This record gives sequence, structure tokens and C-alpha cells, in this order.
Amino acid sequence: MKIYNTLTGKKEEFVPLEGNKVKMYVCGPTVYNLIHIGNARPMICFDTARRYLEYKGYDVNYVSNFTDVDDKIIQKAAEEGVDAGEIASRYIEECKKDMEGMNVKPATVHPLATMEIDGMIDMIRVLIDKGYAYDVNGTVYYRTRKFKDYGKLSKKNIDDLEAGHRDIKVAGSGEKEDPLDFVLWKPKKEGEPSWPSPWSDGRPGWHIECSVMAKKYLADEIDIHAGGEDLIFPHHENEIAQSEAANGVPFSKYWMHNAFLNIDNKKMSKSTGNFFTVRDISKEYDLQVLRFFMLSAHYRSPINFSRDLMEAAKNGLERIATAVANLKYLAENAQPGGMSGEELEKAALAQEFVEKFERAMDDDFNTADAVSAVFELVRFANQNSSGTKAYLEMLLEKILMLTDILGLKVEKHEEMLDSEVDAMIAERQAARKAKDFARADEIRSELLAKGIVLEDTREGVRWKRV
Repeated sequence: MKIYNTLTGKKEEFVPLEGNKVKMYVCGPTVYNLIHIGNARPMICFDTARRYLEYKGYDVNYVSNFTDVDDKIIQKAAEEGVDAGEIASRYIEECKKDMEGMNVKPATVHPLATMEIDGMIDMIRVLIDKGYAYDVNGTVYYRTRKFKDYGKLSKKNIDDLEAGHRDIKVAGSGEKEDPLDFVLWKPKKEGEPSWPSPWSDGRPGWHIECSVMAKKYLADEIDIHAGGEDLIFPHHENEIAQSEAANGVPFSKYWMHNAFLNIDNKKMSKSTGNFFTVRDISKEYDLQVLRFFMLSAHYRSPINFSRDLMEAAKNGLERIATAVANLKYLAENAQPGGMSGEELEKAALAQEFVEKFERAMDDDFNTADAVSAVFELVRFANQNSSGTKAYLEMLLEKILMLTDILGLKVEKHEEMLDSEVDAMIAERQAARKAKDFARADEIRSELLAKGIVLEDTREGVRWKRV
């Protein structure tokens, strides 16, 4: 099994640091709003990688954080006149709903940055003691040039770099020893959440958060660190500098990054009006369609989101679901008994599609080719769908096994009667009137799980089957 390692720029044989245990860290979202479909791509891609590693027999400790203290969260809280913690908690819950809709498995641990402040203070103290960081009037900076391997992930030459990073411009930033030095700790501003530290009451810089959470919940040295390619520099580069300076060992053996998602061949942007949240998509499509669409391209290839491609994904998923439903029906009504000699030969042919799927996934999680192998198996099943119960169940089991690795739910919902849908919508309206928004959301989710999408309009609630 090979993984493309951003650090070395080539595919490498995957060998975990410790037996069959895989320590995997994936950077999660900053929770100040509903997640958008750009956030969804790494969630789906690396969840699928995790599922395949587990299928291969690895014991995966999968850690994905929520950044719950950040400028954008503070700004949103100020706009709404509420506490920043309330904003973060709200959107963590909304994110989890969307993840469930996309069938993204919960991480082994979902750490929150605000719960790990003590660990961040400890790591900053170590970096200061080792001469990698310094305090100027309560702001702690990292001495970028002191870390001799800086730039090894992004392939950037430190002398060519400008201080173009995500850290907030803080008072006294002119006091940095070097323009490239980045912030580990910043003093609080009026109205901002803060924590006491040896340097000032304040909060951590963004990069130190992930270094500390990976160390605490995985190890000083981990197997896989993953995220979007926009995080390579400066976020992941800075994580490496902090972690390796503090811990004295390589931070991550393999670095995986997914490519960008475009909308109708243009960069997604609120200003151009082509910005979609996962919740927006859920109003029109089952989120399984979004997942299937994301897996139709290799994670390192840019992917273009469009209505036509989503319709194609919907039709493709429907084809698999129809084949599964057909096999289930045939198996339930087939003659009992073991497979005939001819059926055993067909079973061997079906197994070749499974092996083709595995070869694709072994080649840097090539889900595009893996999906093609699933379609070939489905076509084979459709063309060879008469036989004994054992034979038909074998075909069904293989399709369900492969789609489960991809995180796809392909077993059709039992169709609800219109009157049942209307009754649940009425219950939802009553819950909303009573301000029981949690129950109202539950009902929407229950209906979506049964293939019913709701749309709230001025004229009332509309619904359709997907």
C-alpha cells in the first residue's frame, strides 16, 4: 500500500511506526458558521482513507479537532451579542449533524482547542527554554530561522518568504526579532476570551493548537497528518517547526493533502455568490450524493462542483442502490442451497473486481478507480443475477462491503407514505412553534434518512423524495 507523501513529494510504501497501529491527525474546521462544501472534502476523503485502513486490519486512532477560539468566532459572537463559547458550541453541533449526513464516522477523539490551553502553555514554555521562542511584552513569538528545516514541507526557501501567515497583527508586532517569526501566544484584547499564562492573559496562536492536540491524543511522532492543501503553508509548516523543536523527534511520517474544490470552474467565494454550505446541498440532495461526488475524483486532484456533476453522481448512486435492491429481492426468493460449479466460477470473477478495488485503494487511496471497480461489479451482478440464494447473497455482500469502505449507504429506504411525511412535518411545525428546535432538527434528520428533503419557504414547508 502506497501513500503520496507531501513531505518527500513521492509515493511511499505505508509502514506504520508501531505494528498495526495507525496514529492519524486531520485538521478540523473553525466553528463560526455552517461548514461549506470545501470543508466537506477533507472530511470525506480522509474518513474514506481511515475506513480503508481499518478494512486492511489497522487499528486507527483518528483525531480531528475543532478550532473553537479564533478571530472569526469572536467576531460572530460580537455581532450576535453572545459569548464566543456559545457560537462555537452551536456550530460544533451543526457540524456533527452535517458529518452524520455525509456518513463521516466520528473521530476517536474530537478535541477542542479551548480544553487544551494548559498543554499549549507547557509546549510554549519548552520552546522558550530551548531558545526557539521569546516573549515581547506578553506576546510570544517563534524564532522561525532557528529551526533549520523550516520550509521542508512546503518546499519554500526561508530567505524568499514574507511574513504572509494567518496570525493576527498584534500590538507591538514591530518588536519581532524577524518578520518571519510567528505568534505562539497573544495578549487579550477587550472583550475577547482569555486564559492566564506566564506571559500575559491571552490566547494561543492557531498553529500551536494542533501541535499540542496531536501530541496529547496521539504521540510526539505520528503516522499520518492530513488536511487541505491550503494548510501546507503556513499552518502545517509551523506545526512541524513547533513540534519537532519541542519534542526532538520527527512530527509526522506521512503528510496527506487534498486539492481544492471549485464551483463551476471558479474558486468558491461568498463575494461571487457561488458559496454553498453542506446544509444548502442537503436541501436538494441526500448528502450521500455529495459524498459519492467527492469520491469520484482522486483526493489530490482538483474537483469541480456543478449541478450537472451532482446529477450524474445522484444517478450513479441510484444505479448501485437499484442493483442492491434487486439482488436483495432475488436472494430472498431464490432456491436455498450451496453454489453450483458455474456459480463458483462466477464468484471467482466477482472477486476480481474486489481485488481491482483494493489495488486502486492501495495506490494512494484512488477512490476514482475504486468507484469504477464498484460499477464493474454492479454491471457484472446485473448481467449474472440468476442463481442460488448463496450465489446471490455473495454478490450482494461484495457490493455492500465495497460501498461500506467508501462510506456509501446504498440500501434503499423503505418508502414512507405521503400521509406519514405530512404527519412528521406537522409535528416539526409544532416543535418549532414551541421553540423546541432540537426536536425540529431531529425530525428533519429522520426524514432525510428516509429519503425526504424538506424546504422551508414563505408559503410553508415543501418536501420531495431523493
